[in-house]
Order: sequence, then C-alpha cells, then structure tokens
Amino acid sequence: MAATVDARGFSCPQPVLMTLQAIKATNPSELVVLVDTDTSKENVVRAAQSQGYAVKEVSEEGEGIPHLH
Repeated sequence: MAATVDARGFSCPQPVLMTLQAIKATNPSELVVLVDTDTSKENVVRAAQSQGYAVKEVSEEGEGIPHLH
C-alpha cells in the first residue's frame, strides 16, 4: 500500500520538505503526494527523483497528484 502525503494548502518549500520527511521516515516503495499548485507538483517530483524515486503518474484529479516509485 502506498504512503500518502497531503501537502495541499501549503506553499513551497513545505510540500517538498513534507515529501522528503516521509521518504526518510518510512522509505516507502510507493508514495502518493497530494499538492494543489503546479509549482509544488514540479518541485515535489524533482525532490523525489533526487532521492531515487521515479514518477509513475501525475494526475490532475485533485489538482496534481504525483505517484512516485
């Protein structure tokens, strides 16, 4: 089951920090990150990729939900 980070309503860099914290705390095999701005979406994707995760899917449902592996 995927871990989920709900970073909607937060402005950068908070969504990135929340994503990195979840990665470090649980090292999930899959992480769903909920964001509500394009800037946050792009920054979260870059941050996750820097930690070795690949972007599986970015969905506009709910204003941008990167699925990371």
